[in-house]
Amino acid sequence: MLHIPAIGVESELVALGLDVDKTIEVPEDFSVAGWYRHRARPGEVGPMVILGHVDSFEGPAVFFELNRLQAGDLVELTRSDGRIAVYEITSVEQFPKDDFPTDRVYDWSNAATLRLVTCGGNFDRDRRSYDDNVIAFGIFLGFADLEG
Repeated sequence: MLHIPAIGVESELVALGLDVDKTIEVPEDFSVAGWYRHRARPGEVGPMVILGHVDSFEGPAVFFELNRLQAGDLVELTRSDGRIAVYEITSVEQFPKDDFPTDRVYDWSNAATLRLVTCGGNFDRDRRSYDDNVIAFGIFLGFADLEG
């Protein structure tokens, strides 16, 4: 489960892999976020990458307000074992889709990190796609105390 109090997100997480063209899958349900299963799980060393839609034809989607996150905001991820991994947002940045920072998002590191990814910028009606991506970067703080 994904919980981002600052922007009111509460979402289950679906597992995402790669499409046939070797690009990362995106969640089919616009109201649900998905984690890239070929990277870290909550609290593990390496990047935990979570993707979600910004909107749909029906209105706002799960990451509609991702660009409103600020450094210091917290993200909680409930693992299958019940432990809650807590991350702190360090920055929120916007990148043109043709200049996506692949290395910063997906490359392994010696730290447990978080990457929240959605679309942003201007919407190109002809392509039916946004021009940019919004990415919130975060670091793992630890596991929440479950007794209290």
